Amino acid sequence: MFSKFRNATDKARKLAIEHQNCLLPFIPCFRNLINMVEQQNSSSKVQASYELCRKTFTPSGAPPSSSATQKLCSLLDTFGPADVGLKEENRDDRGHGMLGLNRLSSVARWAQPITYVDVYECDSFTMCIFCFPTSSVIPLHDHPSMTVFSKVLYGSLHVKAYDWVEPACYPKSKEPGYPSVRLAKLTVDKTLTAPCETSVLYPKRGGNLHCFTAVTPCAVLDILTPPYREDVGRKCTYYHDYPFSTFSRGNGAEIDDEKIDDLAWLAEIDTPDDLYMRQGAYTGPAVQYRVIAESKCNVQTGEAIEMLKFELNR
Repeated sequence: MFSKFRNATDKARKLAIEHQNCLLPFIPCFRNLINMVEQQNSSSKVQASYELCRKTFTPSGAPPSSSATQKLCSLLDTFGPADVGLKEENRDDRGHGMLGLNRLSSVARWAQPITYVDVYECDSFTMCIFCFPTSSVIPLHDHPSMTVFSKVLYGSLHVKAYDWVEPACYPKSKEPGYPSVRLAKLTVDKTLTAPCETSVLYPKRGGNLHCFTAVTPCAVLDILTPPYREDVGRKCTYYHDYPFSTFSRGNGAEIDDEKIDDLAWLAEIDTPDDLYMRQGAYTGPAVQYRVIAESKCNVQTGEAIEMLKFELNR
């Protein structure tokens, strides 16, 4: 799809260069055409989610309003495996979910991959699916300045999640050889079994640092806004959690002794070597993109637009 789109826009650009003097006033028109493809199917839940996300989220990562959050959650709550192209009757315990990947043979369960599937991604949000074999784990990791919607599509998934204690709290002293740690509080420690409500985490609450463990074969639909992007500070960092008693009580935030069991020290770690993922093919309803045409484009501009539309629809 995207290779066709690039070829079409390349041809449109060549035509635009030939008529650049008369096309200069209509550059915004071409920007809209290059960034969006004509909408053809608005009936799927995936399409409805895309439309809602497109209207709600921005690249800046401004948190969505409570009403927008509720509206998206209500829509995601209705999702089942079939809505994203998963066929429950073909479900296996190999991490491929129901995505049509070839089965692996003679491989121990612990070595089975988690399958990651791209549904849609832009500067404002990402829609993706994770399919887990039993006992597979996505280790504790963060979502810096991000809001994440997670919907369990089938199976059971254990979620353990933390938020940082604010103001930041560190141990009073650190023994040689010990890692640098920061205090966090446990906010979620439960198993989600489909059908269940959509979970939401926010930049500073709701369990922004979480770990997923598959209790049974399961799949999760995630919408992240804005997406991970390392060059602007949204890098995925992994952590190891230590019991509160591992380090001396820190300075900073006040600590309620009755809630010590909910506290842990988190240390940054490298991406775990045993995090085994593979890419899967998305087989659900395609996300259709909008094209906004400029009605005031002149003949030359219209010719370029028609060429772009023709190439996209080939």
